[in-house]
Amino acid sequence: MNKQNIYDLLKAKNIKHEITEHCALFSMKDTADVVFPYPEAEAKNLFVRDDKKRNYYLITVRGDKRVDLKAFRKKFGLRALSFASTADLEDKLQLIPGSVSPFGLLNDKSCSVIWYVDEEFTTVSHMIGIHPNDNTATVWFDPQDLIQIIRTHGNTIEMINLNDCLIKEEI
Repeated sequence: MNKQNIYDLLKAKNIKHEITEHCALFSMKDTADVVFPYPEAEAKNLFVRDDKKRNYYLITVRGDKRVDLKAFRKKFGLRALSFASTADLEDKLQLIPGSVSPFGLLNDKSCSVIWYVDEEFTTVSHMIGIHPNDNTATVWFDPQDLIQIIRTHGNTIEMINLNDCLIKEEI
């Protein structure tokens, strides 16, 4: 699904949302120059794989968090993790770097990618901002709507507390 397909899906499902168009963003550092309506709901998406390239995971956290992949692996009983390659990203989600999004799971025909979602989106902000499979826009809406879309598609979803899997910034 491309950007327009995502917009059409949200409209067809009558999901209340807002869209912020912006320049292409390739990392969270790039967002510093963009004024977002809901900065506390900005999502960061990490596409990772295990060391045998058998299992792929999408981890979605608030943009200001940094995930410790070793701690994450231990907490969830996974094999060693590393970032998936550009080729893996294109093969599994039909996305390019910078455009990683839970909406990419809609391109996962085998529904094999497991989605880990920081529960803070549903318990604190009640809003999430993600790319519509294109890094020139951010869609803001209720994370429960997103969860329902992905659940209906068929991917496994794990709502998680990541507090003990974060890299703590030194002051």
